[in-house]
Amino acid sequence: MKYKLTIIVPVFNEEDNLKRVETELSKYLEIAIVSTSVLFINDGSSDNSLALIKAICQRNEAFAFISFKENKGLSTVLKAGFDYVDSELVGYIDSDLQTTPEDFNLLLEHTGFYELVTGVRINRKDTFVKKISSKIANSIRRAFTHDGMDDTGCPLKVMKTDYAKRIPMFRGLHRFLPAMIILQNGKVKQIPVQHFPRVAGNAKYGLRNRLIGPLIDCFAYLWMKKKYINYGIRNTNLPNNKS
Repeated sequence: MKYKLTIIVPVFNEEDNLKRVETELSKYLEIAIVSTSVLFINDGSSDNSLALIKAICQRNEAFAFISFKENKGLSTVLKAGFDYVDSELVGYIDSDLQTTPEDFNLLLEHTGFYELVTGVRINRKDTFVKKISSKIANSIRRAFTHDGMDDTGCPLKVMKTDYAKRIPMFRGLHRFLPAMIILQNGKVKQIPVQHFPRVAGNAKYGLRNRLIGPLIDCFAYLWMKKKYINYGIRNTNLPNNKS
């Protein structure tokens, strides 16, 4: 079956969350407004996550997985997802389920007019330190990118796959996805989505990688923006295929 949307689910040591992930995503597939599949990407987990993912995929026809040899981080996970999906749209949700799959339908309503639609977490159920560090990081990033996004770290996004595949990914670039779509002359939009407390597992980001890392990445983004190649073709006599 050819799916219109593929949802990437990064997994790193989330064995306590995966049963709930299976349940919630299975429920969503029944109400999704477009045909949807799920792609787990196991980011070198050292717990029982891979075995659980394999069992989930055996039980669900619309679920598949990729497993890394070692932990590589979120940007590499998204890069692999963009490389391997062949659906028209690609989405992303964290396996901690602090956002809900049902809100994908809110984002999908706008994909006809926008190349990327991202969630904005309202009434965030995070600690004060996490919320304030995220707010500071977003302010710094906006000052560099001028992308207008209030919550680029929201783990609920949908974008057109052909745009996603053209993003020159590097570590840390997952924070700059809207800006990278804008560099391709794409349009971006943010939509309020629900947010929930983490109920199992441990957070993978601390104060250092919410503030210091993103600041360094901003300078890398500015270099990329200056060197970025983007072009449009007016005419061609090439045959209408990709060969």
